[in-house]
Amino acid sequence: MLLERFRKAKQAEVEALQALQALGKLPPVHEGPRPDFAAALARRAPGSPLAVVAEYKRASPSRGVICESLEVEDVARQYAAAGASAISVLTEEAFFRGRLEYLARAADPALYNGPRVPLLRKDFIFDPLQVRATAATPASALLLIVRLTPDAATLRALREQAESYGIQAVVEIFDAEDLRLARQSGARIIQVNARDLESLAVDRDACLQLVRACPPANGEQWIAASGMSSPPHLKAAAEAGYHAALVGSALMENGHPGQALAELLGVTAQNGGERTC
Repeated sequence: MLLERFRKAKQAEVEALQALQALGKLPPVHEGPRPDFAAALARRAPGSPLAVVAEYKRASPSRGVICESLEVEDVARQYAAAGASAISVLTEEAFFRGRLEYLARAADPALYNGPRVPLLRKDFIFDPLQVRATAATPASALLLIVRLTPDAATLRALREQAESYGIQAVVEIFDAEDLRLARQSGARIIQVNARDLESLAVDRDACLQLVRACPPANGEQWIAASGMSSPPHLKAAAEAGYHAALVGSALMENGHPGQALAELLGVTAQNGGERTC
């Protein structure tokens, strides 16, 4: 199973954190501000049907290398100027060519013409030490995947640990059973991944059907993820009941992420960038 490959790839990171913990050398918890990720999902660019979490994504298992010529600072600046409500930063190294340090680099206040956009750490997190490592960064949110930790008590413990550092948890699901566990764990931000983990195929219709069949309850905020690449996709997701969409490959693939996001949102791009992949 693909998720097990991801887990194995992260094991060395967990062991390194265990060694640091034994020596009392875990990095200090970040003391700066963490912009409110949930509040950002309630804000959208003028004219857009929902908020967009724009992703810095260099590679993926389904696409291989997507774009490696743009540094995270370039992309964060472009996304903020184009109207991103939040920015997702992939930090997994083996499959997505990310790095944890990208979060600190994307949080540089000089990149933003106004308040800093909240950052989501997107990775495969299943151990409390990974949450602790995230707390040493300026991330406002982190991703927890139900199928990576398919136990409501474990999910709750990881979420509550993150919240103790001022970090919100985005809990990713694929189907109604995942949703049951997510809700049992107390999740409040639900991300539905439309990509099948084995075939890597995207089924946006299933993503829309799930939110219609099990609409957001008790103040939940829902994010549609994978395969969102055009204004009609955003419109369909909003009409089905989603509050936000996470978009990565479609923005990064042509080397002009700010321009691509502006076109997706229907706004005028600023500082769209000149470098290409």
